[in-house]
Amino acid sequence: MNQFIDRRGFLGTTALASLLNPEMLAGAVPTIVPQAKRIIYLFMHGGPPQMELFDPKPGLIKRRGRELPESVRKTQRLTGMTSGQKKFPIVPGSFRFDQHGQSGAAISELLPNLAGVADDLCIIRSMHTEAINHDPAVNYLQTGHQQPGRPSFGAWLSYGLGSENRDLPAFVVLLSDGSATRPTDPLHARLWGPGFLPGNHQGVQFRSGKDPVLYLSNPPDIDSATRHRMIQGLAKLNRQQYEVAGDPEILTRTAQFEMAYRMQMSVPELTDLSTEPESTRELYGPDATRPGSFARNCILARRLAERGTRFIQLYHRGWDQHYNLPTDLRLQCGDVDRACAGLIRDLKQRGLLDDTLIVWTGEFGRTIYSQGALEYNNYGRDHHGGCFSIWLAGGGIKPGISYGSTDDFSFNVANNGVHVHDLNATLLNRLGIDHERLTFKFQGRHYRLTDVHGRVVKKILA
Repeated sequence: MNQFIDRRGFLGTTALASLLNPEMLAGAVPTIVPQAKRIIYLFMHGGPPQMELFDPKPGLIKRRGRELPESVRKTQRLTGMTSGQKKFPIVPGSFRFDQHGQSGAAISELLPNLAGVADDLCIIRSMHTEAINHDPAVNYLQTGHQQPGRPSFGAWLSYGLGSENRDLPAFVVLLSDGSATRPTDPLHARLWGPGFLPGNHQGVQFRSGKDPVLYLSNPPDIDSATRHRMIQGLAKLNRQQYEVAGDPEILTRTAQFEMAYRMQMSVPELTDLSTEPESTRELYGPDATRPGSFARNCILARRLAERGTRFIQLYHRGWDQHYNLPTDLRLQCGDVDRACAGLIRDLKQRGLLDDTLIVWTGEFGRTIYSQGALEYNNYGRDHHGGCFSIWLAGGGIKPGISYGSTDDFSFNVANNGVHVHDLNATLLNRLGIDHERLTFKFQGRHYRLTDVHGRVVKKILA
């Protein structure tokens, strides 16, 4: 790789890559024709109930309150919240399903706007995971491992493909809290961390306050020219230290200082939504103007996609309905329904959906049996990794299809199961990457996002 210094004296990304790791990108050179350039990853943190949203089981209405057969439950792990229950009463979904679009996709009444773009969706009903608690389950989807410490998906893409825009990070994270009444579960910054990859692949979290990124503004009496001179001076000192110590993280820090300087110009323009027309607010819903809302974050995701950000991660918390599910689930769906449909329509009308892959998922699903006592009009559901539903759109994924199925109880995968590693292998495939070749050598071993597993789900590829 050729090293270069740009006209402002900054270390170029190619130079940084070659200095940090000579093997860098060797396994990531696209070997497949890429169908997507970027991913918008909509993570519904907490575990949305599949039987209430995308996996209807009308036959269970007559079984309400009956015990879930042991032959169905088998040896699946239970969380500590329900392992001591003496009974596991079946609770059919409370909401109506209709078929939508030419595809006839079955979608809950809680998602009427999403139902309007049913023919753009690929609904997978046969996702499954071994994890049954939030932290290991989110880790599993995001890093390919239940234990923390490995690079996140966005960090892998930053490492493998870089950014299309040198003035913005390749990996951006946006958080929002749901309207459900229960307290939200914590999210840890390591979920968008670089793990053992160079630190410049860390996801950058945007905030809803005055400064979208901490310390984005210069302090009093420091102007842009002064800041530029300071960064150039630091870069020279860091380069001298690197030549002595040989620690690649020194160069990583230099690159991050330089990116921060460029972001002082690019981020304020990116996050200023005053230039968006009224039609945008109508598309994404009334929450579109509220800082920190899921709808506003979806607009920012579209703007980031337009500007070439490689991986845009949205977390929306509040889906952990162990109780008050009928009420809280309606609120959660109200948060995201119009914005998700708006994002698809917005990208499509701008010609961006074809090369932008949208992922909507939780870390697992919910149990078909009630957690605790089953009341006439109220109940909760526990975590369940045996099966859950997600949807994909755009980016080389076949639209207007439903893939995989579950048993009559939405408890086990019946056919065409898709494991966490299979999903990640398929997403990488759409970006032109063979998941077995995107590797990084650490402590004597070549690691990858899919560990030693994963297969591309070819039947959902466009």
